[in-house]
Amino acid sequence: MAKVILHPIGSHREEVADEKTFRKNLEAMEPLNARLRERREEVRRGWGEKYVDRVHAKGKMTTWERIEILKDPGSEIFPINTFVNYGLTFGEPPRTSPAAGVITAFVRVEERWTVVIANDNTVASGSWWPMTPEKIERAQEVALRLKLPVIYLVDCSGLFLPEQSKTFPGKLGAGYIFKMNALLSANGVPQIAGVLGDCIAGGGYMPIISDKLFMTEQAYMVIAGAALVKGGKSQTITSLDIGGADIHVHLSNCADERVPDDPAMIRRIRAEVAKLPGSAVPYYRHAFAPAPPRFPIGEIDGLLPADHRVVYDVREVIARIVDASLFWELMPHTGEEMITGIARIGGLYVGIITNNQMLTRHPEMRERSRPGGILYREGIAKISQFSRSCNADGIPILWLQDISGFDIGLEAEKHGLLGFGSNLLYTNSTNTVPMITVLLRKASGAGYYAMTGRPYEPFLQLSTPITRLAVMEGRTLAIGAFRTKLDENFQIITDDPEERAKVEKGMKAVEARIEADMDPYKSARQMDTDEIVALHELRGYLVTLVEMSYQSIGQRRIKNPRIWSMHDLDVLTDPTV
Repeated sequence: MAKVILHPIGSHREEVADEKTFRKNLEAMEPLNARLRERREEVRRGWGEKYVDRVHAKGKMTTWERIEILKDPGSEIFPINTFVNYGLTFGEPPRTSPAAGVITAFVRVEERWTVVIANDNTVASGSWWPMTPEKIERAQEVALRLKLPVIYLVDCSGLFLPEQSKTFPGKLGAGYIFKMNALLSANGVPQIAGVLGDCIAGGGYMPIISDKLFMTEQAYMVIAGAALVKGGKSQTITSLDIGGADIHVHLSNCADERVPDDPAMIRRIRAEVAKLPGSAVPYYRHAFAPAPPRFPIGEIDGLLPADHRVVYDVREVIARIVDASLFWELMPHTGEEMITGIARIGGLYVGIITNNQMLTRHPEMRERSRPGGILYREGIAKISQFSRSCNADGIPILWLQDISGFDIGLEAEKHGLLGFGSNLLYTNSTNTVPMITVLLRKASGAGYYAMTGRPYEPFLQLSTPITRLAVMEGRTLAIGAFRTKLDENFQIITDDPEERAKVEKGMKAVEARIEADMDPYKSARQMDTDEIVALHELRGYLVTLVEMSYQSIGQRRIKNPRIWSMHDLDVLTDPTV
């Protein structure tokens, strides 16, 4: 019988970084963490206290207040896509749309992880803005992939009409939300909807396909509200008269039950979730209880340099996010620029693939070293095989990216990196196990794709405050853009002072634009990443995401660890055997 034996990984902080270096890294990270906290709070405030008071004056709770009483006591809410539309304005006069006017989050309800989709009623009465549909659909996609219950808290006054051309017609526009409703239903994913206020037009379709639909006494669902009815049919009537609980619970049968108010609604939704099958997480822990790392997670802020050019030992990062700082490293003697292995997070097995930043031995010329953070032939083959083995065994995969890209040059082409890279892309495109991607620092070029970047559909991708997502660094791209003006050493070749100044200015402008494009908030704003998470928050998110991967039973193959193909891989690649 094969046993999974995990080994201690990591060292005490004093053995990894001297006090000066550790403090320098902490000082560089703290303003970035402070900015993240401030911006989260800015988004959470919606349109501010005036609009909170307006919601309360109607006898309703704000959306965040609803979610706070929905979650299990003592549990944490894990928002996703917080910064969609951050810094953008729409309409005239210009208006912001914090979080695109909708909160999407993973919330523990009755000991089960759920996906909550809730209109922010402090932002234009929960209207749908540009990117609101895409944000809702992304949350629905996660629920569909992992078979997690979906809870809709509907309080939506319809499209933000001045920008309807960006919301209504496209493939992933508002209409696709309803297709996702249908796909969730067709795949047996529970959907529970609570209508707690406005529910107009498209907002009215979203809850209808849900398995359970409840309405408060203040709620109404209508194809068109009272104003449109008055304009179109010259009838003076309230929206409650048109589509309140009296109509939809007792006459149209479009809703199941009526409840008096918001707190009663939340209790009713929790009661429905309690009827669902329980979590399979304890079953798949195989008697292992979650265990904190041996080293404090907060130390990562001082061990991972904010400067992307400075190397560090990623094993020390792993040691601070996995249970008991235990790790089974597989194939350590080949493709040393990549690290692959098995750990437990929250008591559950997960495969980890990450870039080794340190110098590694050249496999063909042992007297030479190669820089880390780059994909070479051996490392590509290694992570392809490990990824396939995880998929065969049903082990979720955590990709920790800090990559500069693929190797380039004559040696790379002779080694057939294009072919090996294509093999890896095929593997990751066809894997069916849940995959999670974390962009620790650099996420550059095709290396970002090869390590399951967002286009390769990890069920969630996280960035950090120091993530740099781009094809290449700004300086490199500026050299490429002005290559005809430079010599072989990339120095400007003209003797004309005006021409030199023009080239220098142009290169600086390109570099500055690319640096701005690499801002993680820009990626989050346009949904190129799902959430920005401080380094010391990573374990909390990862415990949640791994638990979500194991919660639903029977929807994917999960092998008993005794019969993992990992054991075969270990034996076949052990140089001592």
